[in-house]
Amino acid sequence: MKIGIVGVGSMGQTHAAGWAETGATVAGFVSKTQEHAQPLATRYQTRAYLNFEAMLREVDAVDICTPTHLHHAQVLQAAAAGKDVVCEKPLARTPEQAQEMIAACKSAGVKLLVAHVVRFFPEYARAKNLVAAGEIGQPAVLRLTRGTFRPKKAADNWFTDFDKSGGMMLDLMIHDFDYARWVAGEVESVFAKNVANAHPNAPGDHALVILKHRSGAISHIEGSWAYPPPLFRTRFEIAGSNGWLEFDSDKSAAVRLHLQTPGQSAPDVPQPGSPLRESPYTTQIKAFYNTLLNNAPLPITAQDGLAALKIALAAIKSAQTGEAINLAEIG
Repeated sequence: MKIGIVGVGSMGQTHAAGWAETGATVAGFVSKTQEHAQPLATRYQTRAYLNFEAMLREVDAVDICTPTHLHHAQVLQAAAAGKDVVCEKPLARTPEQAQEMIAACKSAGVKLLVAHVVRFFPEYARAKNLVAAGEIGQPAVLRLTRGTFRPKKAADNWFTDFDKSGGMMLDLMIHDFDYARWVAGEVESVFAKNVANAHPNAPGDHALVILKHRSGAISHIEGSWAYPPPLFRTRFEIAGSNGWLEFDSDKSAAVRLHLQTPGQSAPDVPQPGSPLRESPYTTQIKAFYNTLLNNAPLPITAQDGLAALKIALAAIKSAQTGEAINLAEIG
């Protein structure tokens, strides 16, 4: 199986490392210029393609790791070429785009696999399985936290362009919106407050979001692009009628000091760490490979990617209007 990777930034590099641990062949990379793709192609002893069209002629599947606003056109192009697609989250910038992408892949008879990596983090997957097994009874309240620094790039920082990325609530918090829905079921309404809407010139963003689930459960979700680099903190609590589950990435130390330090070394784009020998990103890519090769089931579907997108956009709309948003109003 030949895989072509589209995008050579943080996610392109991370996915390439994952594919290198499978039986697939990384056929090459494509980026905004051939020169931009060449260093990663050299590292993996493969090609830097001149453009996406040239790549599509020579691969069996593509892995799209580009900025969010580019996903729509690239997935449609891949589907038209009859290629299976792996696409980083968020699936698209709008529900209409995501629906068109899903329909195009279905019509072309190709797979559309959405990379929501939190479903592959073992602590999150284990908690989901315990809830599904009834170990804590009916889930009632979920508290999810994901905090890090705002992504920084030397040039063309699309993360800070709201029209391209959707901002922190779409790019970062979508992980926990998806997880809350996976654990507690469909979401009916969303209410959100964030710093960026009150203070547009703030150097970061921080948000609190409340999801009301159809089951009656409530999810309190906190997200932040306001921490000092290189910090990335995650936490969850899931309270049910018979018990409680918790995880905190900082539990190994009672007190930690994190300061804003000019010139401190940190990656351009934050990623959550894992103490495991195998990165959850690699676990995810191995699962995708098995699905592409053997039609193995996955814990995530393209429809799940669409649902998470709608929740994120409802949160953004709520923060902008100050009102709770019924999810049926989105897309």
